[in-house]
Amino acid sequence: MSKSKATESIFKDRDTLLLFLSGVFLTSLVLGNVIGTTKFVTIFSVHLSEGVQSLIPPLVRDDNIYRLSVPVGVIAYPFTFLATDLISELYGRKKAQSLVIVGFVMNLFMLFLMSINHWLPNTQGVSGGLNLFEGVYDFLVANTIASMIAYLVAQSIDVQLFHFWKELTGGRYKWIRNNGSTMVSQLVDSISILSILYISGNLGSDVQNISDLTILIINSYVFKFFFALFDTPFFYLGTYLLENYREDPSEAVVTG
Repeated sequence: MSKSKATESIFKDRDTLLLFLSGVFLTSLVLGNVIGTTKFVTIFSVHLSEGVQSLIPPLVRDDNIYRLSVPVGVIAYPFTFLATDLISELYGRKKAQSLVIVGFVMNLFMLFLMSINHWLPNTQGVSGGLNLFEGVYDFLVANTIASMIAYLVAQSIDVQLFHFWKELTGGRYKWIRNNGSTMVSQLVDSISILSILYISGNLGSDVQNISDLTILIINSYVFKFFFALFDTPFFYLGTYLLENYREDPSEAVVTG
């Protein structure tokens, strides 16, 4: 089956594909905010030599073992950049930027709905997870506010840089605009969101100074940096399979 037949059997038209990519974007965005910093996970760990141990804060190591530890919300968030890059490539700057604004409004809407549920009185003897709900809500408020600020800035930078590199290279070398936009915008995102959470006291009692904050930012960005490299083949594959759905009016012949 040809690529056009395979993709057309899944996506009936451009609007269906746009809804799908927007759904991936919004699901990843909302999930990332809900789970946020409720849990930190270890992506990998390495043994450190004695000379290096003194350079690594105890926050991210157990004696001689360094841990790349990131909040679970970070794992969902990079998918938003892949989605906006595909939308930028296939549909153009305006639709990608519109989705960024919609995502921002949906965050506000989610926070509004959660706040209503928080304010309504509890039905005693019926609620099965009241403490769990209230705990998630407490984290959600700080995470969402921090994320909305960082997200609006980072995603806007991502869209603008994507098209800057696209125009600069004349539509060639997809990897430049895919990585060049994502890597910069995710650095901005990592610094912004973790700094806000640190100031609000939402990073836990072990994060007590700027040094601790810095290593968390580095850990978060290292993960996002390698994810940006990892998603490049998927960006190429997506634009190849979905070429027939392209409607970017500024599109030039793309090679590289």
